[in-house]
Amino acid sequence: MIRADLSSWCRAVAAGTALLLGAGAQAGFPEKPLTLVVGFSAGGGVDVVGRTIAQGLSLQLKQSVLVDNKTGASGAIAAQFVKRAAPDGYTLLMAPTTSYVMSEKMVGAEAAGYEIAKDFKPVATVGELPLVMLVSKQSGIASYADLAAQARKTPGKLAYGSSGNGSTEHIVTEWFRQQAGIDLLHVPYRGSAPAMADLFAGEIQIMLTTSPTALTNLATGRVAAVGVASAKRLSVMPDVPTFAEQGLPQFLASSVYAVLAPKGTPDDVVAALNTALNQALNDDATQRRFAQLGVQVVHSTPAQARDLLQQESTKWERVVQPIRAASR
Repeated sequence: MIRADLSSWCRAVAAGTALLLGAGAQAGFPEKPLTLVVGFSAGGGVDVVGRTIAQGLSLQLKQSVLVDNKTGASGAIAAQFVKRAAPDGYTLLMAPTTSYVMSEKMVGAEAAGYEIAKDFKPVATVGELPLVMLVSKQSGIASYADLAAQARKTPGKLAYGSSGNGSTEHIVTEWFRQQAGIDLLHVPYRGSAPAMADLFAGEIQIMLTTSPTALTNLATGRVAAVGVASAKRLSVMPDVPTFAEQGLPQFLASSVYAVLAPKGTPDDVVAALNTALNQALNDDATQRRFAQLGVQVVHSTPAQARDLLQQESTKWERVVQPIRAASR
């Protein structure tokens, strides 16, 4: 009887010890620095948002969060890297999910090397960056009405730049062109920087870009903004009207940004990261920086981030299908 009681007591102690060790392991995350992988060049919109997120996340987790720029192939190199990373929460992707969805739908998952809604586990949606249409000062365009009038007068002559076929600039401008009922010439570049350089020079006339990039380039005085593809005007660009105000009520487009982990990352690790990210987004410094960039802060649970990613995938697949068909 005594041996039986002793055996039961030992089993209870062992079980309790296992629970304590398990709780300690969860509470110990993170035990080393994290890496936030950015698939786009330093100084661009994705990089600036990523560095702001990394700084806030580091403060909340009390660990270093390193930003690693792995550029190329419209962000695919970074996505493939994180897809292959250990699913332990220490390697994360700063994902402009709108851009990733468009690229994948344009070329196919096999060519892209990832399937964004299946190969990753959303940690949190962190922001939305409304898209702004810039025009060259040399174009003489000052409004959407001017742009539409010129395009109708000389069909296919006004040129818009993008960072490549299947990029956000390409897909969204094609969607804009369809809604406006005008004919524009697409000029793809190897990245947004050379496209912007040609916009400055007047070699192309139009370019859609995110609000942080738009603000940076508007400061040069060599481009002008003719419209914002958001429901209301941006506080950082109060004089730039929305396209809805100018007669295109359905033209609403923003670049959604999220932090993604490799598929298979444990739920408790994702939950810890989600809590830290939402706390970072509530920080005054983060909110001030996002406001300066024209980034709209988004708070979400992992489930809400997953649902939004799926919605983005469904929405842009419908837009991409006719563009992909026309390019064949």
